[in-house]
Amino acid sequence: MEQHAATMHEPARDHPQQGRERLILPPPAGWLGTDNEPDEMALLARLNPKTVMMMGDNPALPKMPERPTLRDFFELRFGAVTQRHLTVSAKRALDEGQSETVVMACLLHDISNGALIRCDHGYWSAQLVAPYVSEEVAWAVQHHQALRYFPDPDAGYAYPASYDMFFGPDFVPPAYLARDAEAARAHKWYKTARAVTLYDTYFFDDFPEVDWADLAGVVERNFRQPAEGLGFDGSPTAHMWRTMIWPNNFL
Repeated sequence: MEQHAATMHEPARDHPQQGRERLILPPPAGWLGTDNEPDEMALLARLNPKTVMMMGDNPALPKMPERPTLRDFFELRFGAVTQRHLTVSAKRALDEGQSETVVMACLLHDISNGALIRCDHGYWSAQLVAPYVSEEVAWAVQHHQALRYFPDPDAGYAYPASYDMFFGPDFVPPAYLARDAEAARAHKWYKTARAVTLYDTYFFDDFPEVDWADLAGVVERNFRQPAEGLGFDGSPTAHMWRTMIWPNNFL
């Protein structure tokens, strides 16, 4: 299946492939096991002086600022469902008087789903934000994934009814999630991660759209925004942020 980007016709954009058709080869994580495997050889056969593989800004996406902030990723890269899901989760926690640690973990718990990868999203999300938040926030983000599958009646948490629809009523979580959930129950920050699961709701039609200003203070106090911009500060996860800036790069 051929995948390609539109020919560039925006001279105002500054990029090294100006005026050429730019072809997109989706990453394997996006098509393995589906009917959408691209014909890589056919794409490569189309290369010529006026047709190249995508590198740099894709004009189909909003251009990111030179020094991107967390808010920029929410507004310019994340899908609408993930953006709303995260801000609603965080606002609910804030409105119910949860600590800023819990609110921040709620805001970030599914962040890798926004524009990076969904599989093992709690682990990816924790790694993505670890250089910029407290250890407790990153721990809660990671472990909310495993804990989502296991009820805790004492905490008021039941297995999500939506999971029966998503995965089928006969789904059994894999062993590594059961192992990590059990370890999390004995951890000093268990209640923080469990709180994330309590506000991790999928259906929120009854909740008004959240204004970023309502969360801005929490973010400012709990997220270490690098002066160079996310993706350009040399952190161990800078490459992950750059991947979200340029998700269609060939290499």
